[in-house]
Amino acid sequence: MEIFTSTFKGLFESAGFIGLDIKNIIMILLSFVLFYLAIKKQYEPLLMLPIAFGMLLTNLPFTGLYHPELWDPATNPYFAPTYNANDVNNIFVTFTQETSLDYGRVLHDGGLLDMLYLGVKLQIYPPLIFLGIGAMTDFGPLIANPKSFLLGAAAQGGIFFTFLGACLLNFTGLGGGFTLKEAASIAIIGGADGPTAIYLTSQLAPQLLGSIAVAAYSYMALVPVIQPPIMKLLTTEKERAVKMGQLREVSKIEKIVFPIAVTVIVSLIVPTAAPLVGILMFGNLMKESGVCDRLVKTAQNELMNIITIFLGVTVGATAVASNFLSWKTIFIIILGLIAFCVGTACGVLLGKLMYVISGHKINPLIGSAGVSAVPMAARVSQKVGSQTNPSNFLLMHAMGPNVAGVIGSAVAAGVLLSVLG
Repeated sequence: MEIFTSTFKGLFESAGFIGLDIKNIIMILLSFVLFYLAIKKQYEPLLMLPIAFGMLLTNLPFTGLYHPELWDPATNPYFAPTYNANDVNNIFVTFTQETSLDYGRVLHDGGLLDMLYLGVKLQIYPPLIFLGIGAMTDFGPLIANPKSFLLGAAAQGGIFFTFLGACLLNFTGLGGGFTLKEAASIAIIGGADGPTAIYLTSQLAPQLLGSIAVAAYSYMALVPVIQPPIMKLLTTEKERAVKMGQLREVSKIEKIVFPIAVTVIVSLIVPTAAPLVGILMFGNLMKESGVCDRLVKTAQNELMNIITIFLGVTVGATAVASNFLSWKTIFIIILGLIAFCVGTACGVLLGKLMYVISGHKINPLIGSAGVSAVPMAARVSQKVGSQTNPSNFLLMHAMGPNVAGVIGSAVAAGVLLSVLG
């Protein structure tokens, strides 16, 4: 009877509901909201659903799947030896605390999600996602109309505007209290590129990764809701009705040279962007070469799907109550929305300038596609244009700025990383 009692007591004390507190319950309810958005509303379900489930798992007590303390250098530091060789015959070793993490302890003490999170922390998953994106992307519209690069670059204005805005909030003490690295991680939401946001945040502000990922993918899913009012506000009916001529045909040699040239140029100018842009262009080169069909199919399907699952679940696991339930999360949501709206507006405004310079031959609506939500932003440009002029077909013209935005957001992340990393 005593053995039975002690066994029952042990099971009771190790049960998860014993460790539940109000913060855990709130986070679990938030994961249910994300389930609803992913399943019922189909808001970026391929990533929103894994993120929601990762959030659910990490906030269930005693599961041992994810340990946030293992990813905090304050509680899991790496002590690196420092050598003093002033006297060659009397070299001694001292130990100083570094800000890097003890990955050996992660491997020894970590749970399943800790192991999978190594792919995020070591910057493995986002570039592999870019490999699949590159293998599925046609840069033909961008090559046919190189001016699209300008629209893709202009749409990144939301990133730097919000970065400066977050820094100003911190300086004036109006709210947020963000460091420069946190401000940069929030601002990258304006690029509307989830993998890029995860890549930059995992290096600059990993404690905000869950909040930023949820905000980034939410706004990507809401492109058809957020962008049209901004586009209509900044353009006239005459501008929206402009019909653009057919794009020229792009040769195969151009499509092969393009990814190689972009890789070389971007890597020489912004080396820190090479992991994203380089792998993106590698995937595209495999596609355009026509000699790697098996590799292309793997990158587009099996590899992309596997990495998407791992990335979503592990990013969701970082949304622990202690990091997520704070005033910073509210500021992240607000500033992320501002970044996205300003990026859209910058693209449209440059489109208006090009409309004037070109003699009314360029429809400014395609500028809104400069954010890196492929291909949804381009479809929104097409939809708004066709509402004004049913015979208008802007999709292929909008794809140029859209794919340019993918490159632009990666370069912007590289710039921020080189300055603050």
